[in-house]
Amino acid sequence: MVRPVSLDFEERPPAGDPDGLLLLHHGRGADERDLIGIADLLDPERRLHVVTPGGPLRLAGWPGRHWYAVPRVGYPDPDTFRAAWDALAAFHDETWRRVGVGPERTVLGGFSMGTVMSYALGLAAERPAPAGILAFSGFVPTVEGWEPSLADRANLAVFIAHGRNDNVMEIGFARAARELFEGGGLTVDYHESEAGHQIDPAHLPPARDWLAGALR
Repeated sequence: MVRPVSLDFEERPPAGDPDGLLLLHHGRGADERDLIGIADLLDPERRLHVVTPGGPLRLAGWPGRHWYAVPRVGYPDPDTFRAAWDALAAFHDETWRRVGVGPERTVLGGFSMGTVMSYALGLAAERPAPAGILAFSGFVPTVEGWEPSLADRANLAVFIAHGRNDNVMEIGFARAARELFEGGGLTVDYHESEAGHQIDPAHLPPARDWLAGALR
């Protein structure tokens, strides 16, 4: 078993006592600073405590941080995936203790590779179910040693947004995730646009409304 490592992070505290926790996980080659800028767009009233951890992996020839190595899109490298999963699980546990907000009032979210990690932690049978998963331009991973658990997550809300012109993680990944979740009885708020591999600004207002409802 790979020993968990501590993760660097940024955070934006709430205006008062937090109504919930939003954990945002960055994409490939970015870092813990990448998504902190959308905290006020997703939570303009500053009701939530927002934390953005950085991935544990650095790869030669690549900038920034990574969660796992990519032999093939959709299929993370098992060893680096498991190391990141362990580190992120430990980070989530410590954040819940430190902030004083539990998983039942937490949304796991992210972009691209960060969405993959949100699915990986939020849908793991051995992990507590969060209130929701906010998924921008990602996929449910196919990786040895991990399977999504849906039967025990009936109250989990999911928001999926993806661009039809995404040439990194194609739109079929989002449609497959929607089919998987709805087939498992989960409620999915699903959005497509003509965007490429990015967080489409047009998806932020519905994401903001969904987030408020998921943590109400």
